[in-house]
Amino acid sequence: MDNSKWPARAVLPVAQPGLKFIFIIILITGMLFYFGWMLPAIICVFITGFVCWFFRDPDRKIPKEKNGLVSPADGRVIIVEKLSDCEYFSEPCVKISIFMNVFNVHVNRVPFDGVVQKVIYSPGKFINASFDKASIHNERNALIIKTDKNAVYAVVQIAGLIARRIVNCVVQGERINKGERYGMIQFGSRLDLYLPADFNPRVKVGEKTKAGSTIIGFMA
Repeated sequence: MDNSKWPARAVLPVAQPGLKFIFIIILITGMLFYFGWMLPAIICVFITGFVCWFFRDPDRKIPKEKNGLVSPADGRVIIVEKLSDCEYFSEPCVKISIFMNVFNVHVNRVPFDGVVQKVIYSPGKFINASFDKASIHNERNALIIKTDKNAVYAVVQIAGLIARRIVNCVVQGERINKGERYGMIQFGSRLDLYLPADFNPRVKVGEKTKAGSTIIGFMA
């Protein structure tokens, strides 16, 4: 897991963790052209375009609804359910899971204002992230966040079958704000949210979300 600080945005709308991959593929492409290996070079041009597209980091308009909690990820809602307890609270909560495929934007954003109480990294497996058991068996990184009204929620980055690198750029005690970029999962996976029992979900299973802009429910 990479926990380096997320830097200021560059001129190009590309996520910082992807810059090294882009640099490497551009270097390889340049070498292929230099040595006259035209077919592999042309193929690498297309690969370079895909890598730049994969690590795209578009700006998002953050909703102004004060109690609206925004999606932490682009993707598809695969779980909306109430639990009698959860791994992070041991009390009733609402769980919402969002699955990111390889074609989604992979930058993760803060769902709701608050202070990071804990950062919990758990090593694990890399099974298909669309399976519910991924929540407890896969490598994951959880942020436990307390809001200004003393509500507590968790947002959990979960690695998947292809995703093998979780990037988290916030630390315990840090103040974070709704819609801010805080990390990413490279090459697809899922985000789980564990929310207070009185949370009012606005999304349903099968709906698509955009990180930082889709309101998925309201905090009491």
